[in-house]
Amino acid sequence: MPNVVVIGAQWGDEGKGRIVDLISEQMDIITRYQGGNNAGHTIVIGDQKIILHHLPSGILREGKVSVIGNGVVIDPKVLIQELRELREAGYRADSGNLKISDRAHLIMPYHREIDIARESLRGSGKIGTTGRGIGPVYEDKAARRGIKFSDLLDPEYFHDRLKHSLEEQNSYLTKVLGKEPLDFKQIYTEYLEYANELKDFCCNVSELLNRANSEGKNILFEGAQGALLDIDLGTYPYVTSSNAGSGGACTGTGVSPTKIDLVLGIAKAYTTRVGEGPFPSEIGGELEERLREAGGEYGATTGRSRRCGWFDAVALKYAAMTNGISKLAITKLDVLTGFEKLRICVGYKHKGEVLSEFPSNNNVLKNCEPVYEETDGWQEDISAVTDFGELPVQAQDYLKKIEEVTGVSIYAVSLGPSREKIIFISELFQ
Repeated sequence: MPNVVVIGAQWGDEGKGRIVDLISEQMDIITRYQGGNNAGHTIVIGDQKIILHHLPSGILREGKVSVIGNGVVIDPKVLIQELRELREAGYRADSGNLKISDRAHLIMPYHREIDIARESLRGSGKIGTTGRGIGPVYEDKAARRGIKFSDLLDPEYFHDRLKHSLEEQNSYLTKVLGKEPLDFKQIYTEYLEYANELKDFCCNVSELLNRANSEGKNILFEGAQGALLDIDLGTYPYVTSSNAGSGGACTGTGVSPTKIDLVLGIAKAYTTRVGEGPFPSEIGGELEERLREAGGEYGATTGRSRRCGWFDAVALKYAAMTNGISKLAITKLDVLTGFEKLRICVGYKHKGEVLSEFPSNNNVLKNCEPVYEETDGWQEDISAVTDFGELPVQAQDYLKKIEEVTGVSIYAVSLGPSREKIIFISELFQ
């Protein structure tokens, strides 16, 4: 079985965790390669609902090794709490089945303070950040003043790194953002306690993964957020602060692109977006509220309501092109049950002209008018269907239309949050 990258093919919240949990049964190692605890993967196993923030979804599978790559940013306090909750739920979470990259950067208290303060100052120009310090820690990483996990395990070196960084951050907090300075001793003491709890998880992840690959083991690379939130290729500036696309799997783990065999894109049967930014197929009004309630479209991390719209084939074709998506998994098809008519956005019209490419200019994108193709909906309950041929013909036609307009074949369709509610349409691995 080849190495596979699983990415969100829309603006995040596509149900990646549920699909990763499914595929991970066939894999040896499951690796998270970017993002922080602004991500929230919800997995339903029987009567249990598990929400993961830092941890790869594969942590719920026995006999698998889960890895947090160097591209991930870690809030030690949140991670420790997440590990405790997982153990209390009856799952294993120790240094034997979880490895954390020694090169992963740490979210510090000043990152959260800066994140929240900045967003409140932006007013109508806010980005829609979760306020967890993700953007500021990636800034520090790029500015070469960040603190890595391995730094935390060297008390003297950590002391010097924190002292230098905090002086600069306190100056910014007080003089620019008008906030109170943070105390060095308090942070230093607190984080040394985290180091003691997490030290056994520290690992040279690049060495681990490349050695495993040479031994013939199969690796699943799991992204957070979605391709359209990628810092380089997404709808900038309304994006996350890392490479959420398939390219991030390599830079976020130290595994060569030549060792990636397949990219699986996850997309909802409709489209959602959380936070700010252009969204051409957004519905609005009572119909949007109906879709939101039917799909439970509220963030696993923040509880924020998601904006809802029709399936956007233009955006997905762009994501497929820039990420090399060769297969799709469609989630939440059951949510569309009961709608008389369904729409698929097949084009954008701007100033009377139908665009041939996905716009890079947000001012253009936010003024695009969606061009729709309409299909019939279905009224039957499909939540217990186990075979594609058992779906109502309208649901079958809807899926075939998605394949036609995106140019990507569908591997699987989920009809609910539990592990069992899924239909396989084609083979993932040839």
